[in-house]
Amino acid sequence: MKAVIRSAARSAGLLLAYTMAGGALLAAVYSLTHTIIQKNEDDARRKLVAETLIPGSYNNDLLSGQFKLPANPLLGNTTTGSLGWQARWQNHPVAVVLEATAPDGYGGAINLLIGVSAQGNITGVRVVEHHETPGLGDYIDLSKSQWIHIFDGKSLGNTPDTDWQVKKDGGQFDYVTGATITPRAMVKAVHHALQFVVEHQANLFSAHPGGLS
Repeated sequence: MKAVIRSAARSAGLLLAYTMAGGALLAAVYSLTHTIIQKNEDDARRKLVAETLIPGSYNNDLLSGQFKLPANPLLGNTTTGSLGWQARWQNHPVAVVLEATAPDGYGGAINLLIGVSAQGNITGVRVVEHHETPGLGDYIDLSKSQWIHIFDGKSLGNTPDTDWQVKKDGGQFDYVTGATITPRAMVKAVHHALQFVVEHQANLFSAHPGGLS
């Protein structure tokens, strides 16, 4: 009987040891892969944010300049907050990149990143996600068309409010024939984002941006 108990205790001890060793191994693997995955995600986000800025115009790590903004209809959301990134040169704010949404795309919401300089000029616009009709609406994707560059350099100063429409509606922005809804949504979203920047410029280009009410 004692031999059986000793054998069972020995088996339980070995099982516990294997369990602890396996747990430690899984924890180590998770820690390593989590770090790698997080780095890859950070690098991808850093690259996409950088695409909306003028190369060589800033010298800070963009992710270190990340900040949060509350929900705002000018950025296309009324329930959730969004992120922004401040680009700096020698610690002086020179541009911001904002998450924005065009809620009225043909296939649903179009998620954007919009870069704006301290002078109020658009430095770049990129589509992060969309569900527009393939072959028609997907020309807003830079990998398929150069159309997105139509916004570069635009500002509220050099483009009157009445011009922030597609040409079919009397504005100055080109569009693809048969696919008017997509560019209309994009133009409106970018226009609203510029209005948001002008309205909150002091905060966005301060040392500690974000936290707007």
